[in-house]
Amino acid sequence: MDSTTTGFIVEALTRSIVEHRLQPGAKLSEQKLADQFGVSRTLVRQALFQLSQNRLIRMEPARGAFVAAPSVAEAQQVFAVRRMLEAGMTREFIQCATPAHIEALKDHIQQERVAVQRGDVPGRTVLLGDFHVRMAQLMGNTVLAQMLNDLISRCALITLMYQSSSAAEHSVEEHSGIVQALQAKDEARALALMDAHLRHVEETLTLSQPLDTTA
Repeated sequence: MDSTTTGFIVEALTRSIVEHRLQPGAKLSEQKLADQFGVSRTLVRQALFQLSQNRLIRMEPARGAFVAAPSVAEAQQVFAVRRMLEAGMTREFIQCATPAHIEALKDHIQQERVAVQRGDVPGRTVLLGDFHVRMAQLMGNTVLAQMLNDLISRCALITLMYQSSSAAEHSVEEHSGIVQALQAKDEARALALMDAHLRHVEETLTLSQPLDTTA
């Protein structure tokens, strides 16, 4: 029961960070979270420890827990790791993709388009990241899906701190192009498009000067 409750708190706080309802640098009060979730501070502490292991929060002795504020170097490293992982995933996906897998990705892209058109910033943030996790899930690789989910959660923090303007519409179209290449089983094109997509997302970040998230 405890582990289930801890997992629920971890998931809820992760979503709050990904959807930008918790800002980088925000202090997380154990007592307030315990009251909010109706659990003991011990369970909250366990959840915060898990989040610190995922680098979504940082624990400071005698000060408490804070939403992480990734450095420029960390931001660049996260994207470098994603490019390496997702190149391998793209190769494997082409080998095992079925028409049903392609349709599932197309359905996901349609949800992205709807969220963008609605101006649903939290919704589109989650959906645009989940596209990559969905590929791993369709392959049946739960370990890769979890690794990508953790990395993409960290990317949500990075984009909140460093993104100068929304590139959501471009990302949707880039996802669509990737799926077309996957459907055609054109490995070279799919790899090139995935790499270009991740580099484009990184290029939209003003890594020389983070945005002011304290205002």
